[in-house]
Amino acid sequence: MSLSNRYYERPSRFSEAEWNARVDLAAMYRIFAYLKWDESIYNHISLRVPGEEGHFLINPFGLHYSEVTASNLVKVDVDGTIIGHSDWPINPAGFTFHSQIHDKVPDGHCVMHVHTTPTLAVCCLEEGLSYSNFYAAQLHDKVAYHEFEGITVHLDEGARILESAGDKPILLLRNHGPVVIGGSLAQAFALMWLVSRACEVQCASMAMGKVREIPEEIVKKCTRDSLNFDPKFGAGEDVFAAMKRIVEKQDSSFKR
Repeated sequence: MSLSNRYYERPSRFSEAEWNARVDLAAMYRIFAYLKWDESIYNHISLRVPGEEGHFLINPFGLHYSEVTASNLVKVDVDGTIIGHSDWPINPAGFTFHSQIHDKVPDGHCVMHVHTTPTLAVCCLEEGLSYSNFYAAQLHDKVAYHEFEGITVHLDEGARILESAGDKPILLLRNHGPVVIGGSLAQAFALMWLVSRACEVQCASMAMGKVREIPEEIVKKCTRDSLNFDPKFGAGEDVFAAMKRIVEKQDSSFKR
């Protein structure tokens, strides 16, 4: 049987809902690796465990994104305590603000953080994100900023990060990188896609000269019309499904 068609049985220690969430989250880690959004063993995608208040899943610290599987994802509570057994620890820098968001933001089901060169570069700019391209135009009134405080390993910064985010689904950590907060794994991915592409185009266009800012009324219209925020169009579910098919064809081991 080929690897892409191999069936992996759900371990009895996981409920069906948790296992499905684990498979989807592991697939997302493989998608990030495929898109080159990974950062060695660092950065994080976390997801609430369905039906288990105060529990969420995060990557095992020490594994590359291409090594993450459904069964080796780590379940933790909002205090950072590992629930059940794990062969791997978690990265405190991921727990610090992810736990605060999952604990305090009702729609904070998924949190993603990356350090890709274009997104981090825009976070280093004094003016931050420029509303000068198609992708950024879909992010009107969706972006907040948080001042750089160093490596996010201190628990007290988690509360300040949460305060900086307010009600915005996208938080640009200045001099550090973006954080997106989604009502689902798919929606968070759709948001990160917009942020990533907006920053890539901004870096390319600013390297050529002065950019043309899009008028605010047009930016507002673009955000209203964006399918990424419309539940009627799945808010990213179709895109996630397509990308999951790609990584599954390459290597379905994320499902084990």
